[in-house]
Amino acid sequence: MTTSTSTPYVQPAPAAKRKLFRPKHGRVLGGVCAGLADYLGWSRGLVRVLTVASILIPGPQLLAYVVLWILMPDEDKARRTA
Repeated sequence: MTTSTSTPYVQPAPAAKRKLFRPKHGRVLGGVCAGLADYLGWSRGLVRVLTVASILIPGPQLLAYVVLWILMPDEDKARRTA
């Protein structure tokens, strides 16, 4: 007879409310890609590569990046309002 030592199911803690902001550390240009990657839970490198690749395609991607750069708060400002 085999005994199983399985752990009981533990319900995960409720997810903390995520905030979208430009981090203080790890920025390359304005921190937009790093902030989006952290918010989405993706790799910062992947988001940067996708951003550069999308900017090479005609469209308003560069304008969207600049708008996000203006609208996304810095980490310090986002933490103060929390």
